[in-house]
Amino acid sequence: MTRRRRKKTGTTQRRFGRRSFLAGAVVLAGGAAAALLHRCGTVPVSDPPAPAVNPALPSGEWRAAWVSYLDWAELDFSGADAFRAGAAQLLDNCAGLGLNTVIAQVRPFGDALYRSSLYPWSHLCTGRQGQDPGFDPLDIFLQEAHRRGISVEAWINPYRLRSSGAMPPNLAPENLVNTHPEWLCTVGEGVYLNPAEPAAADYVVQGVAELLQNYPVDGIHFDDYFYPSTDAALDAAQFAASGASDLGSWRRQKITALVQAVYRTVKAADPTLRFGISPQGNPDNDVNQQYSDVTAWLAAGGEAAVIDYLCPQVYWGYGFTLSSGSTRFAFENILPEWLSYPRAEDVALYFGLGAYRIGTGDGSSDGDSLRRWSTGSALAAQVEDLRSKGAQGWALYRYGSLFGASAPELAAAECAALRRINGAEP
Repeated sequence: MTRRRRKKTGTTQRRFGRRSFLAGAVVLAGGAAAALLHRCGTVPVSDPPAPAVNPALPSGEWRAAWVSYLDWAELDFSGADAFRAGAAQLLDNCAGLGLNTVIAQVRPFGDALYRSSLYPWSHLCTGRQGQDPGFDPLDIFLQEAHRRGISVEAWINPYRLRSSGAMPPNLAPENLVNTHPEWLCTVGEGVYLNPAEPAAADYVVQGVAELLQNYPVDGIHFDDYFYPSTDAALDAAQFAASGASDLGSWRRQKITALVQAVYRTVKAADPTLRFGISPQGNPDNDVNQQYSDVTAWLAAGGEAAVIDYLCPQVYWGYGFTLSSGSTRFAFENILPEWLSYPRAEDVALYFGLGAYRIGTGDGSSDGDSLRRWSTGSALAAQVEDLRSKGAQGWALYRYGSLFGASAPELAAAECAALRRINGAEP
């Protein structure tokens, strides 16, 4: 991996957001803060000695929001000043909720919202993939976030190159679809890097190394896009050549190998950087459909660690009921299930909450879903429940569901309730 370059972002406080966050405080930035390498394995302790802590994790509650490519699409990319104004407003809104972290989707479709020698510019910047917008959106976003004491984790979709024939609307000549067709697999109209291709996985890791070298992000974040299908034909040739006997186990090994390689790349850049994954809230789907061995990742710590945190997408409300009558995924049931899994001391467990459910419901078969998601305090109630059960943090999916042009009227009440419980009332 290349050496992480100390890139200036227009101020000398380039890592302020992460440093203040690690101290357990969210502060408005001021003064200098240089990149910090913690002493590995040793922290000041009282007598008797406390257990070793993970220097990448905050000492306080992790409070985050996802900013997806759908949210970027609502910003003005016509120039650096216009983009900065929109980014500043977005970050002010997040800070106003009492959040301390933004999970910014910087590589949604094998493309980038930052300067990269490995991936083309995202179509979100100019309307055309591969076209230089004339400024660096991520650089500006990091400046504004760190100025406010907000930590930024770079959210990457490692495998997805195209989700449909229309998204993204065009592919640049340098997109991997065109430069490395031998690495690909297709599912319907979707195009993905094949998780069974070692060269493709190595390219993903190189992309992480490049990003960490050139930008003062505070962590790397993957969501729940791993194997795009359970179809055995997807990687039949590679599986046959492997000599393995169990397809599911072999696929899980492939995914874990990528995850561990990314984790080690992150730690080689800076041990205080975080690497986290947000899998589906249904652990059965994670293990058996996307081949992400989430419970094993939670339990692996120390030298065997592959993640700093897991943040399952628990997007169901209280009382959620399947058509079968099962209430396994009701918030009050799936939360303790996740909390019951063995977890290494240096691995954190956070929870993703479905802000996009506000005013629309979660599809519960009991017919009461819309009412439960129309109280004006559904998210706040879940956060308070997380706190009472000892969860270490939470993230809201997504920013636009609370502040975007399509946010329901109830969003204002939900934001007010979150401000109250976070002590962030104006």
